[in-house]
Amino acid sequence: MSHETAADFIAKSTIKAADRSHRRTINFNMGKYNAAVPLGKQQFAELHLARERAKNLKWKAIETLDAQLENFERNISRRGAKVIWAEDASEALREIGNICAEKNCKTLVKSKSMVTEEIHLNAYLEEKGIESIETDLGEYIQQLAGEAPYHIVTPAMHKSKEDIARLFADKLGTDPSLTPEQLTLVARDILRAKYAEAEVGVTGANFIIPDIGGIAVTENEGNGRLSCSMPKTHIVVVGIEKVIPSMTDLALFWPLLATFGTGQRITSYNTIVTGPRQEGETDGPDEMYVILLDNGRTNILANEKARESLYCIRCGACLNACPVYKNIGGHTYASAYSGPIGAVITPHLKGLEEWKHLSHASSLCGNCTEVCAVKINLHELLLENRHEAQEDGYAPFAEKVAWKLWKVAMLRRGMMNMANGNVKGRLINSIGKSWTRHRGKLDFPKKSFNQQWKEKHG
Repeated sequence: MSHETAADFIAKSTIKAADRSHRRTINFNMGKYNAAVPLGKQQFAELHLARERAKNLKWKAIETLDAQLENFERNISRRGAKVIWAEDASEALREIGNICAEKNCKTLVKSKSMVTEEIHLNAYLEEKGIESIETDLGEYIQQLAGEAPYHIVTPAMHKSKEDIARLFADKLGTDPSLTPEQLTLVARDILRAKYAEAEVGVTGANFIIPDIGGIAVTENEGNGRLSCSMPKTHIVVVGIEKVIPSMTDLALFWPLLATFGTGQRITSYNTIVTGPRQEGETDGPDEMYVILLDNGRTNILANEKARESLYCIRCGACLNACPVYKNIGGHTYASAYSGPIGAVITPHLKGLEEWKHLSHASSLCGNCTEVCAVKINLHELLLENRHEAQEDGYAPFAEKVAWKLWKVAMLRRGMMNMANGNVKGRLINSIGKSWTRHRGKLDFPKKSFNQQWKEKHG
């Protein structure tokens, strides 16, 4: 599998940043989000306190992660679920493949899950000859288009209703003039038949609840409930960081996730699953498997500064706030996790040397930190990643030399004053080129601030 390089990222960014129709669609869709979120926030008497409390609860969960996960395994196993620990993507895929083979699975329904995008589950199942159907409408649209999700909450955010109508006409033979409501009904008819047909259902989990041995799923379409209850086998794939200490904490996390994710007070369907169908129950699968995925998360856990990024509840607020994401789009990141949170965690999940460029894809304006539901210091973590890349020797030679010269000059005021504004301008705009390749020219004043200050105040 080919890896995205910094050069590819820059090339795609350059094209997407100039795409005006993309910007129009994104601005329209994000405008709706920006109108809804302030209304959702009104449900919190003390919003900052709610966010602080959520951060502290995630701190508690992550600092005691080993004990929390063992507690979860013990409690959910009592009710007949099987817990599988997967160190990496290949191990998780192998386990899913084994379960599907055992169940003679030909059709699999899958609810929205970023962690299954991370391990490329659909491609793996396709190789095995298993039909994997995305049942979230946004994910289904992306699957029809042959694209990865654009956004961690709204997978098809970059598509207009006209784009989707054309896609359905092309792939499903529907009338290209159908309204969004009619398109939804078309998808519903197709997907409902698949639920009845599927031998296996796969879901993610928004939260792992150790004290009751359960997983929590929050959604708006009901497809998650159908995916985990109609097929005879339910497989949960979840990152180990999704732990919250107690079921009672959902009273805080569910509304917080809904408000920061979509602007709702709470999403339409909120489900806690604590095992397969029990004796005397009429609904639910015969078997339930929970795959606890590491896949680089313990690298983040071991890093005291980066550890805070594991508090993320995947609300997507930082993506919607980020000026870089809005200009270059979600696909440019070439990772399951895009935007500021993706730029923070992807280099640790996939390797800093190859993915360090994502941490430079930021203006460091701090808007991501400002809007984070659990107050993760995202822009500081981006800086920390840059620092770690430099410490590990991954910074390019030219960059090292440039910063050494910069440091020498900045520590000696006389050297800074030796060159006038024109010389500095030529150095940056013509000789350096690294600045002007992707930005407008810099115009320096003829005299430095230091010189102007001396003239004014003696």
